[in-house]
Amino acid sequence: MIKAVAALFGLFFALFGLVGQAEPVARLAGEAEILDEAGGVHLTVPVTAPVPWKVWLADEPPRLIVDFQGLAFDEPPVLRSGSIADLRLERAEGDWTRLVAYLREPLTVIEAEMHGTETGAQLDLVLGTTTGGAFKEEARALTEPVAETEKTCCVVVLDPGHGGRDPGAEAGAVNEATLMLEFSLLLKEVLEETGQFEVHLTRSKDVFVPLDARMSLARAANADVFLSLHADDLAKGSGAASGLTLYTLAADAVPGARSVARGAGDDILKEVDLETAEDQVALALAGLQGQTTAPRTAALSRNLLGAVQASDIAVNSRPERQAEFAVLKAADIPSVLVELGFLSSKEDLARLTSPEWHRQAADALRDGLLLWAEEDRLLREGLGN
Repeated sequence: MIKAVAALFGLFFALFGLVGQAEPVARLAGEAEILDEAGGVHLTVPVTAPVPWKVWLADEPPRLIVDFQGLAFDEPPVLRSGSIADLRLERAEGDWTRLVAYLREPLTVIEAEMHGTETGAQLDLVLGTTTGGAFKEEARALTEPVAETEKTCCVVVLDPGHGGRDPGAEAGAVNEATLMLEFSLLLKEVLEETGQFEVHLTRSKDVFVPLDARMSLARAANADVFLSLHADDLAKGSGAASGLTLYTLAADAVPGARSVARGAGDDILKEVDLETAEDQVALALAGLQGQTTAPRTAALSRNLLGAVQASDIAVNSRPERQAEFAVLKAADIPSVLVELGFLSSKEDLARLTSPEWHRQAADALRDGLLLWAEEDRLLREGLGN
């Protein structure tokens, strides 16, 4: 029995690259760019797949350093700007690649985000000018690399449904993809205002991001919570439906197994599958991890619903439901699909296109996340985690 268990976990580690030197999982997806902007610099690095990353500052000489895990460059990018004198690649520990920008003047990181694109993902860094003294203080405080995903309360990944060539549900000139992006950007702002959340979006523009890339972005960000945001419609004759609805993974669904996608278009209907020869092992391990995640997800849904109802936001007659949507199948991340309303409902459409309602809904989801985060922290501390 012991040998069988050892063999099982040995195969698990081999499957997920936890033993030995990992192979690169991504490469540059195009040319990296540096754009000088008024009062700062915008650095973009497109990659073929989302990867974990860190950004930090160092002094003597002044440098901006970005570490990527599992990222390979065929050739080092050649980039220059008025504020950046040189850009070099270095090998870091393990499977990390280090991009070092030598600064002509003191700069600080204003924004840093990796988001999904049609070709994979893109890291966007916005740098702003600062004083020499402030730079030295910041660089001294960051003598150790600070992960982009360093936690405050928890890391939240927001997934605006659809995008690009897949507009989602439509009602006249209104489409789901645009509405959900607008709402997600607001919700990100509302969450970050608390100082308690670190928030990432799977897309920050009107682009199509494949389902597997959305989940990869969440894992690369070390997400504690994944919220997929939608506003569906119902075909004529399907009955009336309105109000906010929360979906969690169906109890009989197996995390990591074939996923039922939610959306339209050939690519978005692509199923997430495991290699056939490895199905039984991977499914067993995903199932074990899912047993821990499931009650945390249920608590997340319960807290979100309680906060929404306390804010007098209209909810569906069955506000908590279960499904097998692909975006709910991460075994390691509490995930909820939030159906904010239905574009086929006149009442919901009026709410979904109201800036005041957007703010009300964003505030309610914020309150629910704050309640869940505290409850989850106490639970995990009680379990010794």
